[in-house]
Amino acid sequence: MIAAADMDHCREAIRHGSLSFHAASRLLPARVRDPALALYAFCRLADDEVDLNAEKASAVLRLRDRLDLAYAGRPRNAAPDRAFTDLIAEYDMPRALPEALLEGLAWDAMEKRYDSLSDLVSYSARVAASVGAMMCVLMRVRDRNALARACDLGVAMQLTNIARDVGEDAVENRLYLPLDWFADAGRDPDAFLADPEPDPAIRDMVRRLLRSASDLYVRSEAGVKALPLDCRPGILAARYIYAGIGGRVRANGFDSVSHRARTGFGQKLGWLGLSVAHSVTTSAMPQSAVLFARPLPEVAFLVEAAAERVPALQDWSETLYAAFAQLAQQELSQKNHLGAGPGSS
Repeated sequence: MIAAADMDHCREAIRHGSLSFHAASRLLPARVRDPALALYAFCRLADDEVDLNAEKASAVLRLRDRLDLAYAGRPRNAAPDRAFTDLIAEYDMPRALPEALLEGLAWDAMEKRYDSLSDLVSYSARVAASVGAMMCVLMRVRDRNALARACDLGVAMQLTNIARDVGEDAVENRLYLPLDWFADAGRDPDAFLADPEPDPAIRDMVRRLLRSASDLYVRSEAGVKALPLDCRPGILAARYIYAGIGGRVRANGFDSVSHRARTGFGQKLGWLGLSVAHSVTTSAMPQSAVLFARPLPEVAFLVEAAAERVPALQDWSETLYAAFAQLAQQELSQKNHLGAGPGSS
């Protein structure tokens, strides 16, 4: 059971840090909403620790240590850590899921770029589909097909975020658009970062991202009927709100360099109403065969981890530990470089 004071802190963190999720969460039943807000507060903390910290390698390694403490039942004395530790015990949260999130943040800290759309989906699996799988755990859903569709939704939402933030990411010298798309367009990615402009090639890349996201939104809906009835409106709300962000990008002519797509309160309210209505019609419809589609290859390890409650697949564990080792080496190199400055001996 999450302490009331810790839960209040998590609610406030999400109220101010993630308006879209906060809106969607209001349609979840209390038994899922509160642990979901605690989960998102911990994930938000992790994301901010890396994004807002100049020493990103150190930030990720500290998060790894905080996760170790949480799984040891000795959380750091902070509300999100204590709340997440309670979730681990209450829901038997597979460690592979939050570890996947940390691996994605480690890739951010290494300023990793992605050669192909599949590589970008692998990143999205870690930073977003992992959260979708954890949400299923909070709803006590461990069915592989439902987990696969939850991961579809997570990837779709992350691709939408990337499509929306191309300009903001470029200002921070971050690039998520697939490098092979730049090669196909005859564009130099570093030249784009040096002078980001929404030219036709970049707009086409944004369009392609949103098309992939749209396909995954459709696939994800097949999993809604596998969820508890009272959870369906909240999950559909997240689907419609994030797809709506993609719609705003389309309305801007796929220009997410000059404009950042935003949705208003009235739009969110409309999507919440649509979600409630759709959840009712979904209950009366036969189950779609899409539910049984194989998971995306890039998210299969998440599905297996959540369904089987195993620590992680061996091949993925090796990539996680390699990422942490590289970050540790990066941090050591930075310290050595600072120590070798003027006046050192």
